[in-house]
Amino acid sequence: MDIVEQLLKVALLGSAWVLWSLLLLSVFSISVMLERAVFFFRNGRGSEGLRDAVLEAIRENDVAKVETILGASKSIEGQAVATAFAFREGGGEAIAHALESELAEGRRDLERGLNFLGTIGNNTPFFGLLGTVIGVIDAFRALGSDAAQSGAMGDVMSGIAEALVATGVGLFVALPAVIAYNVVTKKIGDIESDAASLGKLLTAWVDVQGKGGRIREFSAVAA
Repeated sequence: MDIVEQLLKVALLGSAWVLWSLLLLSVFSISVMLERAVFFFRNGRGSEGLRDAVLEAIRENDVAKVETILGASKSIEGQAVATAFAFREGGGEAIAHALESELAEGRRDLERGLNFLGTIGNNTPFFGLLGTVIGVIDAFRALGSDAAQSGAMGDVMSGIAEALVATGVGLFVALPAVIAYNVVTKKIGDIESDAASLGKLLTAWVDVQGKGGRIREFSAVAA
């Protein structure tokens, strides 16, 4: 069996299936982007003003108020810190460990769809290139036929042009996925950073309370 001949038969099936596959992948990619956009928008609204509200409760030395604020938050930061704050009797270190555990668990929701976007962004250009190669093979096959030699060069060049479309479509699908991947990665970093910052604020407060102290208001010294 001539493997080259068998592969050539596959190539002669044309590149249309590659284009349809790319269009289908683009639909999935856009769906993931929209879902992530809604997710992070809602989380951003839930975390708005959270740190300021917690800081105000800390200044009042009101543990119950802190618990209420964190418990009412619908954001990932608020939920993670609320769970960690339940370990405050173990001191600031216990809160830090609990928060680290909650953030690690929460990454599943944060990273949902991220691997798909990364895969689309990295591989669809090559998939489009495959369609172009198949199309070019098909065009050159037609070039060697009797019909092409009889003056059908226009059809051959048209076939090559159509083949190049596959590469363009592959890039068209990949670029938004790459941008979305970077944006989602940045959002994840921001959420984890905000949660860590809020957690450190609470651990410092708990440590101060453990030493019998309290948060004092800052007063600027007149020049």
